Amino acid sequence: MQKSLDIKENAGPPRVQPAPLADRMIAVPELDGKKITIAVYSFSDKTGQRKPADNIANLSSAVTQGSEVWVIKALQEIGNKTWFEVVERIGMDNLIKERQLIRNTRQVYEKDLPNGPRALKPMVFAGLILEGGIIGYDSNVAVGGVGSRYLGIGAQTEYRVDTVTVVMRVVSVSTGKVLLSIATEKTIASSRSGADIFKFLDLGTKLIESETGYSVNEPVNYAVRAAIEAGVVQLVYEGEKEGLWKFKDSKYKGAVPTQRPLPMKDAMEKWPEDRLYCNAKDLCWPIAEENNKTTTRDNNDKKVHTK
Repeated sequence: MQKSLDIKENAGPPRVQPAPLADRMIAVPELDGKKITIAVYSFSDKTGQRKPADNIANLSSAVTQGSEVWVIKALQEIGNKTWFEVVERIGMDNLIKERQLIRNTRQVYEKDLPNGPRALKPMVFAGLILEGGIIGYDSNVAVGGVGSRYLGIGAQTEYRVDTVTVVMRVVSVSTGKVLLSIATEKTIASSRSGADIFKFLDLGTKLIESETGYSVNEPVNYAVRAAIEAGVVQLVYEGEKEGLWKFKDSKYKGAVPTQRPLPMKDAMEKWPEDRLYCNAKDLCWPIAEENNKTTTRDNNDKKVHTK
């Protein structure tokens, strides 16, 4: 994380914000089957908390009021975009108005067509609904620091830790049953360090005073997004454990080499008269002709040399 002075001097251009748990989300196995259609109606702030401030009344909310966008983003990105197809429900009123506008326009300007006005495609309905929200924001869970001073020269470090809690659940549309419920939390750390000098010189006729320091505050929005992504990842694994869906079998089903595979070039030199097969990493080995008819090979395998 950059120090505050570095950010002030070199803020940089706008950039795409990476997902806090991008590696964990990509590592989720693919779904065995078609994408699951899911709807998100709301994911609101239920904490009622305001930004912590000393000696003043702060009207700003402690957490974001639009966390549903991170929920939708996480559902779309998990498992390398192979799990969920999210349908629009948060802007449902706008969507219905736009469809009504299209329908009215076609009825007026396409009424003379041979088959009449073109019909709109039906909206996709969801089999699952994801509900929940940000249900807790605890300030000053841990507060501390250390400092020292000697003859007017001192240094100090302070820190503070807050916690945000997110709860989400998956509901079946057909039965109304709550299938899964997950709670996640994320700590939000803030720290401040500084040093100062306050000293009289030349028999008390001159004074030197100086101070410096910097502070680092973890963005609350980033912490909320991390907690939501952790919840979505856990939902997928919990659903697989409960038998709601299955992971795609990624185990290798090809032929087991009887000899140590070699790079393609070396394999062709060592076994010039044999039939070779190579995997996706171009590691090759010979397979006996009598075993070719009964050997099941993975789609990623490819024949590279035949004599």
